[in-house]
Amino acid sequence: MLILEIIAAILVILLGICVVRAAACPKTTGQPLITDPGRAAAYAEKLSAMVRCETVSRRGETDAAKFLAFHKKLEELFPNVFSKLEKIELDGSLLMKWRGSGNSKPILLLAHMDVVPASDEGWRYPPFSGTVADGAVWGRGAMDTKCSLLGFFQAAEELLAEGYVPDCDIYLASSCTEEIGGDGAPKIVSYLKERGVRLGMVLDEGGGVIDNAAGLPGTHSMIALGERGQADIRFIARSAGGHASTPPKNTPLVRLGRFMADCEKHNPFRRELSPTVRATFETAAETCPFWMKLIFCNFWLFAPLFKVLLPVINSSGEALLQTTMAFTMASGSNGYNVIPREASVCANIRFSVHQNMEESLELLRRRAAKYDIEMELIQGNPASDVLDVNGPAYRQIAALTAKLFPEATVSPFFSTGATDARFFREVTEHTVRFAPIVLNSQQYGSMHAVDENIGVDSIPRTVDFFREVIRTVRI
Repeated sequence: MLILEIIAAILVILLGICVVRAAACPKTTGQPLITDPGRAAAYAEKLSAMVRCETVSRRGETDAAKFLAFHKKLEELFPNVFSKLEKIELDGSLLMKWRGSGNSKPILLLAHMDVVPASDEGWRYPPFSGTVADGAVWGRGAMDTKCSLLGFFQAAEELLAEGYVPDCDIYLASSCTEEIGGDGAPKIVSYLKERGVRLGMVLDEGGGVIDNAAGLPGTHSMIALGERGQADIRFIARSAGGHASTPPKNTPLVRLGRFMADCEKHNPFRRELSPTVRATFETAAETCPFWMKLIFCNFWLFAPLFKVLLPVINSSGEALLQTTMAFTMASGSNGYNVIPREASVCANIRFSVHQNMEESLELLRRRAAKYDIEMELIQGNPASDVLDVNGPAYRQIAALTAKLFPEATVSPFFSTGATDARFFREVTEHTVRFAPIVLNSQQYGSMHAVDENIGVDSIPRTVDFFREVIRTVRI
């Protein structure tokens, strides 16, 4: 009886500590800044013109004509930038150099110009019409990422008109192959390396000012500290083949099926609540209901339960906690009555930081071998380095974000997608992944989907954010 009383007392004490910590969680968000409707309308027209330039990138296409035409449109929209900055054209990708007056390390602002394909089917307005209606600019690329591209080109355009000269070199960069993982960004990096340029910071997409991000209530400025790695893999099963009228056991397709079922039923990858993911939910707790605060403010107690519940509560939760794998393609014989000599399935892997590329691939190779299956790496890259939340790049960007988007809680996180930023690790120690764009749930969900759009009223703050970065951020 005494033991039960002691256990009950301990539980009461633990619960009391959790309640006190949750109750002490602050709420600091304010109201959105009001923007000038005239500025917003003018910026929206520029973004509309950029969207009307069809800049779809496709694997195997080498003609840069559409991207060079887009450069011409940018030159029309931002004449100061193109008349006063040095232009470097790299097979369709673009790098503009703004020479500074001092010795501070250069800063590079990055946003890709290419977009994914889109048909007219299902769209409220045609995807390359750039329609301005219902308080938004509609079209493929409006959000991903021509709004960011407009933001820093317009910021530079205005500062140049004011006679501003930065005290460090500023680079405005845009690749034309981000959506296909091509060589646009690597060519920009090679250009910088050949000239011995070491950047103080790179600022690219990866986060944003998002409503209900990761299923969390409220608005959050999600600043990505890094991104997962990724790879395409082919799993191959072989046999002697034969006629389907006399089938042997364990044919290639059967072995592949068992392998895939095994991977789905018995997850080969380890779940871990990384410091970055922990920080995401701890900082987001202030906008959450009390029961969520109780968990997010007390990971010292609830971390094991959280790792189990998060993938159930939110579809992207699993991607935050572990390496993930999706089987995407398959092939076998060409005849209904022919057992294949070789069959294969392909998978896309996204590597976590705590179980990165080498370890994850070795786990899969061992699992495949149990089914007499070979594994072939088509292409891949490891997870990125993790940006230090106590370092100068994160602190300065977080401070600007809090200033210009006071309605949002600033939250670090780890991006589940891949961006051009990953290529710049060779020329900088500080890569921040954040697009200063306000997105509601529909807009965030429209990335690579129908009805991509961006709110007209949000665009001035995108420009103002980049103005402040150019003027004040120094590493």
